[in-house]
Amino acid sequence: MRIPLKSEAGRVGLLVACLTLSAIFLGLAGKEFAAAYFAARLDLPSLQRAVRLSPGNAAYRDQLGRYYWASNDWNRAEQSYLAAVRLNPHRSRYWLDLAATQRLLGETRAQQAALESAISADPRTPSVAWEAANFYLAQGDVERFLQQSRVVLASDASLSGAALELCWRVRPDAEMILRDLLPPTAESHLAFLALLLSKEETPAAAQVWDRLVQINQPIERRHIFVYVQYLVAHKEVEQARKVWQQSARLSNLSAYQASPKNLLINSDFSLDMLNGGFDWVYFKKADVQLALDGTQSHSGHRSLAVSFDRAKIDDAGIQQLVPVQPDTPYVFTAYFKAANIEGAGGPSLTFTDVYDGTSYWQSAELKDADFWKQVGGSFRTGPQTRLLVLRLARIPAGSPIKGKLWVDDLTLAPAGAP
Repeated sequence: MRIPLKSEAGRVGLLVACLTLSAIFLGLAGKEFAAAYFAARLDLPSLQRAVRLSPGNAAYRDQLGRYYWASNDWNRAEQSYLAAVRLNPHRSRYWLDLAATQRLLGETRAQQAALESAISADPRTPSVAWEAANFYLAQGDVERFLQQSRVVLASDASLSGAALELCWRVRPDAEMILRDLLPPTAESHLAFLALLLSKEETPAAAQVWDRLVQINQPIERRHIFVYVQYLVAHKEVEQARKVWQQSARLSNLSAYQASPKNLLINSDFSLDMLNGGFDWVYFKKADVQLALDGTQSHSGHRSLAVSFDRAKIDDAGIQQLVPVQPDTPYVFTAYFKAANIEGAGGPSLTFTDVYDGTSYWQSAELKDADFWKQVGGSFRTGPQTRLLVLRLARIPAGSPIKGKLWVDDLTLAPAGAP
C-alpha cells in the first residue's frame, strides 16, 4: 500500500520517524552486541555488565550464577539462578543449576522443587533424569528413583552401567528390572547381563539371556564368548550349550554348531577360528606356529598346520571344549600328516575332563606319516563328566620338539551315531 505525502511537512515527519526508529533499533542491537561481548569474557565485572545491558536474558543470569558457584559464593549463585528461571522457566539446565546450589545450601525442599521443575521442562532428557534419580535415592524415595532411572536407561547408553548398578543395589530383582526398567534393546540387556556376571548372579543372568533371545536383536559375538566362558567357569555346561545354540541366529553362528554325528565344531578348519566359545581356542606359545594351510587338506580345502621349533611345551596351544553326556560311549577319529618330527615321543590328541582332569583318551604319537593317516579310538565318559577338552598335547610333556604337523577331519560322536 502506498501512502501519498503531498506536503513537505508530511515528508519531513516520516523521515524523522524512520530515523528515530532506526536509532532505537541500532541502540537496542548495540546493547545486545555489547552484552554478548562482555558475557564472553567470563570475568565478574564483565558478566555483571552483560546482565545490566540485557537484564531480560536468562542465559547471562545463569552464566553469572555459575561464576558465583565456582567461587563458592552460593547465596549469590542461588539469586542469579532464581532470576534465570524466572526469565525462562522452560530451560531445564537453569533448574538443575539452581537445584545443585540449593543442595549445597542445604535447602532440600527447594532443591526437590527445582528438580521437579527441570523434569517438567524436559521430561525425557537423561541428564535431567539422572540428576533427579540421584536426589530421590539420597532421600530414600526408591519408587521415584526407579522412575527416573527408567528414563536414563531408555535414553543414554553411557549411563546404563551406573544406573543399573544403583538399581540392583536398591532392588536386586532381575524380573522387576527386566519388566519395568529396561527398554527392549539388546544393548541395555547386555549391559545388565555384564553387571550380573560381575556379581556372579548366575540365575539372574540366565533370566536376562532368555529376554535377549525373545528380543531377537543381533548380538556381537564377543558378548557370547564372555558369557559362555563365565558359564564354563561356573560349571553351568547345559546353559552354556543352550546359549551357544541360541546364538546361531543372534550372532550368525549357525555354521559353528555341533551335530549329532559330530560334536566337534569347525572340525575340518574350513571356517575361520573364532578363538572363543565352543569353537577352537588358541594361545600364543613360544616356538610354536599355528596356521590354516590351504595347500594341505584331507578332504576339504585346508587343514590345521602346527610348526614346532625345538619348543619345550605341554601342548601346542590350541583346544576345543566339547559338551558331552555322562556315562556315554564315544568314538573319535582324525587324520594327520607329519614332516621331520624330531624329539622324544611326539604330539598327541587327548580328551580330558575339564573339571576333574580325568584323561579319557590319548592318541598314538602323531609322527612318521608323509601321507594322510587316520588315528582314532573310543572311550566312555564318567558318571559326572559333562565337559571335555580336546588338546594337541606334547608327550612327554615339557620335552623339546621340532617339525611340522597337519591335522584335519576330526570327528567325535556317540557310539552308534550315524
